[in-house]
Amino acid sequence: MTQIIESLADISDRYDAMFVDLWGCVHDGVQAIPSAVAALQGYRQRGGTVVLVTNSPKPRKGVEEQLHIFGVPDDAWDTIATSGDSARAAMFRGFVGEKVWFMGEWERDQGFFAPMEIIEDPVDIQMVDLKDAEGIVCCGPFDPMADPDVNRPQFLYAKQKGLKLLCANPDIVVDRGEVREWCAGALARLYTEMGGESLYFGKPHPPIYDLARRRLTALGRDVRNGAILAVGDGIATDVQGAMGEDIDSLFITGGLARAETKTAQQPDPDALNAYLENEMSSPTYAIGQLR
Repeated sequence: MTQIIESLADISDRYDAMFVDLWGCVHDGVQAIPSAVAALQGYRQRGGTVVLVTNSPKPRKGVEEQLHIFGVPDDAWDTIATSGDSARAAMFRGFVGEKVWFMGEWERDQGFFAPMEIIEDPVDIQMVDLKDAEGIVCCGPFDPMADPDVNRPQFLYAKQKGLKLLCANPDIVVDRGEVREWCAGALARLYTEMGGESLYFGKPHPPIYDLARRRLTALGRDVRNGAILAVGDGIATDVQGAMGEDIDSLFITGGLARAETKTAQQPDPDALNAYLENEMSSPTYAIGQLR
């Protein structure tokens, strides 16, 4: 049974490290959430380690720059693991070939193609038209407000060619302030439904958790699963991923599921239980907003 808590401090002493989602938890895509920042600062002051684990397609450096823009201070976190870095490593190892068709917003996503020094003998990635491609690199839709179905003609052609789609961000949607936008995960889901093959590296899939643990190890922290808490507002990403990794989770109900859970300050218990039953999910804890 999921326990509704009043604040992170109620349970944080049970955990040595936290894997914390960003969008909808620490910021809203426009600015930092003050209560979340204060909660993470307090946790770190008590000796806890915060790994920001995000499905952003950006490299770690790009996410760090974005945090500064949104007003998330450096003393609220220790290190960052991004879906982008996990997916980039696969790309440079040749998972979708050398000639790739890129989907996304180039001005925002060009950092995805920056060299990775940790990869030995990286593939020489070339961006080409779909007709010449050996695979697809999807950082997001060309238009985040357009229905993913607009890509069906290109996906049909790609499927017939047997192209694999590398998904840099498994999220289906994200809320930028009050505006809901489509993410790369929605395109990958459509491609898979059409019979194509999509490759995932962010939450809820194992590669990003492996990366998060390596980030912890680099900090000199060897933390067992039972002492890690995953925090996030995505029931199909943050919570499902935590359940798959056998770690506890804190579900932020005031993010993507605020309507379904009838969250004002806190979720309505009956609405929360109905939502979780429908999603066949069982987070350890729930709270309206990280605080």
